[in-house]
Amino acid sequence: MEFDFTTVLDRRGKDALAVDVIPYRDVTVKDGLRPIPMWVADMSFPAAPSVVEAVQKRLDHPNFGYFMLPDAYFDAIIRWQGERHGVTGLRKEHIGYENGVLGGVGSALRALTTEGDPILVHAPTYIGFLHLLHDLGRKVVTSPLTRDENGVWRMDYADMEAKIRTNGIKVAIFCSPHNPCGRVWTREELEQAMDVYRRCGCTVISDEIWADLTFPGHKHIPTQSVSEDAKHRTIAFYAPSKTFSLAGLIGSYHIIYNDALRKAVKTTGSATYYNSCNVLSLHALLGAYSPAGARWVDELRTVLYRNLEYVKTFMESRFEGVSMFLPEGTYMLFINCRGWCDAHGVSMDTLLKRGVEAGVIWQNGADFGNPDCIRLNVALPFSLVEEAMQRLKERVFI
Repeated sequence: MEFDFTTVLDRRGKDALAVDVIPYRDVTVKDGLRPIPMWVADMSFPAAPSVVEAVQKRLDHPNFGYFMLPDAYFDAIIRWQGERHGVTGLRKEHIGYENGVLGGVGSALRALTTEGDPILVHAPTYIGFLHLLHDLGRKVVTSPLTRDENGVWRMDYADMEAKIRTNGIKVAIFCSPHNPCGRVWTREELEQAMDVYRRCGCTVISDEIWADLTFPGHKHIPTQSVSEDAKHRTIAFYAPSKTFSLAGLIGSYHIIYNDALRKAVKTTGSATYYNSCNVLSLHALLGAYSPAGARWVDELRTVLYRNLEYVKTFMESRFEGVSMFLPEGTYMLFINCRGWCDAHGVSMDTLLKRGVEAGVIWQNGADFGNPDCIRLNVALPFSLVEEAMQRLKERVFI
């Protein structure tokens, strides 16, 4: 391979939430084991060289005063969206900087709804959406995703429409690819979902932060691309942060074709004076959305898919009652452990704590709306993924 996905970085003491925080205050890692960070959704690989080089080049100029987003920023996004996702007709005026996808979603919610308004989300639901909706005083209305006879997560369009109409919902949050389920929605699925929203007069806030991390046989289709109505009904958010592990630099962007929606979101986002880009984040995006960055992502996807397949095969073949959908996108697994727990008389809470005690730092699925599941991040060097599986075998599923 051209790039390094095998070096085990020591992120301890480097301000890394993933390794310096254990999300279970009453549990400690036993026997001096080194924690393996498999919870929060960032990666434990060295950053793409093109990103590091772009940031370093900017650091060589010793002034970091006020600046403007250059045309190169918008050109890089337009080129990336066109080459990676087939987007056409995207112009500079359709793009706007956001301080993180959740910040953008928050701006859209404040612009389009008021306190107490109901918002439709699918369940399981990204925990960030739930916290944001709670903090903004919006009412969460869920439409369940269910696994079909082949274990594939599916939307229930009839339920979506019923929930929207019954609750008078005007805004829905959509996730594509879906976190935590790992679905990459097909064009037909997107068309059906957007037709529901059209019939109900519902504006769609679409989180597409995972767009670049799809696997063989699956391709991200921008929600705005499936129809002319979808193009003007949807507020879409993207970022290089998940793809290139740049969350610590902060920086996302919206794509909004509808003039009225774009004006509302930009006005709300700028009202607090918080929504301005960091100059290093700008240059990180330029390095990421480059030909070298594209090559890095293509290798990364191969590495991630190998890790996902390995964990699924390892766990399902050894721990009867454990099942999971092999993600079509994202590097997160949503692992159903209810069958194993029931068969062994072990509570999900006990299983979660056993994992943490063994140094496998994973995440409670209940936080995402499914208490039968555990969320697991596999964006680590394969040697650490192997070690984590051995610890689960020897110390947790016993």
